[in-house]
Amino acid sequence: MHTFVYARVSTAERTNDNQLLEIEQAGYDAHTVYTDTVSGKVPADQRPEFSKILDTVTGTRKPNRLIVTKLDRLGRDAIDIMTTVKRFSEMGCAVRVLQLGDLDLASSAGKLVLSTLSAVAEMERDVLVERTNAGLARARAEGKTLGRPKVTNEKSVAKIMDNLGGGVSVAQIARDHGVSRMTVMRIRDAA
Repeated sequence: MHTFVYARVSTAERTNDNQLLEIEQAGYDAHTVYTDTVSGKVPADQRPEFSKILDTVTGTRKPNRLIVTKLDRLGRDAIDIMTTVKRFSEMGCAVRVLQLGDLDLASSAGKLVLSTLSAVAEMERDVLVERTNAGLARARAEGKTLGRPKVTNEKSVAKIMDNLGGGVSVAQIARDHGVSRMTVMRIRDAA
């Protein structure tokens, strides 16, 4: 049986090493390893390496299995995960998730667990978004300024305008005032 391993992290600062080690420690010898650095918000079939797995599994005839460490590696929400598992199942590829006790999601019990956990995970994400939005609304109502702090004030803007009027280059003004060239250009264009 050919074993495919898929690991995903959200940012380049993170590494797939822990996921790959966990799969190895579970006793799986990966024949082919695919890794993506992409947000979990991206649907599974739009992830570059995950798409390659789908293409490869489609082209093979022998029994296959896909191993992932966690359910969220298979998709962005309940529908995406269930669609992904169904596609693999239709191609004769077992999908095993170590987080669920090495459960084969293509089995009857796996489908039940998958449906339940996917729905709960999606609800948790929705609640998190609601809490975040409520917190932002409260902060706005309290008069707090959201976003990045301003790098200029009225005094520094006036000095930048004087320098621009004096023929000093945008790059030199940016260096002198410790701001980006874009900030200087925005001030110039606003005037």
